[in-house]
Amino acid sequence: MAKKIAVVVRDRQSEALRMAVGIILLDDTIAVFVLDQPVEASEQNQLYLETIADLELETYTNCEENRTMRFLSTPELAKKLLEYDHIVFY
Repeated sequence: MAKKIAVVVRDRQSEALRMAVGIILLDDTIAVFVLDQPVEASEQNQLYLETIADLELETYTNCEENRTMRFLSTPELAKKLLEYDHIVFY
């Protein structure tokens, strides 16, 4: 049975985005939550974000600077996270 997994991105952005792309191989439903800051502009992060978009993973943020992600307020993000079976923090 497929699980719903949320990857919460805070401090180690590249590692978290890489993990989100990697765990798609489990055939579970994956979503990425970027909290409190814009995604760092690096070639590596850009590649991961493009892959996440290609894989059609849901992406959420509470930082308006992350324009390619769905913006939710912090309370809305907290409520959304309750829908997931597993939450992985980075």
